Amino acid sequence: MAQAASSLTTQGFGRTRRRDRWWVTPLAIFLGLSGFVVYSTWAAFQGEHYHFGSYLSPFYSPEIFGSSPHSLFGAVPAAWPVWLPFSPALLILWAPAGFRFTCYYYRGSYYKAFWADPPACAVGEPRKGYRGENSFPLVIQNVHRYFLYLALIFLVFLSLDVWNALWFTGADGQVAFGIGVGTLVLAINVVLLGGYALGCHSMRHLMGGGKDHVGDAVFGRAGYRCVSCLNRGHMRWAWASLFWVAFSDFYVRMCSMGVIADWRIL
Repeated sequence: MAQAASSLTTQGFGRTRRRDRWWVTPLAIFLGLSGFVVYSTWAAFQGEHYHFGSYLSPFYSPEIFGSSPHSLFGAVPAAWPVWLPFSPALLILWAPAGFRFTCYYYRGSYYKAFWADPPACAVGEPRKGYRGENSFPLVIQNVHRYFLYLALIFLVFLSLDVWNALWFTGADGQVAFGIGVGTLVLAINVVLLGGYALGCHSMRHLMGGGKDHVGDAVFGRAGYRCVSCLNRGHMRWAWASLFWVAFSDFYVRMCSMGVIADWRIL
């Protein structure tokens, strides 16, 4: 297999004997990740139109400080520097961003799409040496397992946001149970993020109890197989959750700006 693969490669960046459209996948990944980074960065710095009634954008959850009714500790602290732009999203987005950036799947994706390391299998890359992830700065990628713990905490807050999105204040000031399109949007977001985080490779290792024997798994073979089932579709969970979390912010933002109306299903 190794000899067959090496026979397809020639010296030089992008040189290969492959005849298929090998560049389609890295190009699609480049465009997809770039689009998400641009939108999420723009949305994070807005600091407004991130909530609508009982809906809260996942980019801003949990809202530690802020001006919305969802804020945990009230408005912007007085000690916040005047010269420094404030947005509730900037206080928390580093955690989910770190989880995705250090994700095993995303590493392999953006290494190819952005760094051409290599662009694809059996395709020449623009470097001669390879140091791997055992040297600085890529050795920092090993913090992924710790970002997993933070991601699980965020899932709790996002689930609470779905619960809050089930209660609406009527014209008479009374709070009543209901389901809107926004409720479903936020619920689907939790499902997709849950499938992505709970199927993470580090989660699989954690559920396995850090052992080499499945019999030593924390919740037994059934729990380990459940996580492994999610792990087999990790790439699909990764992309679906990535775009849906951006869509969730977009939906709440459009409702807040009055561009669209939230349809009440129940």
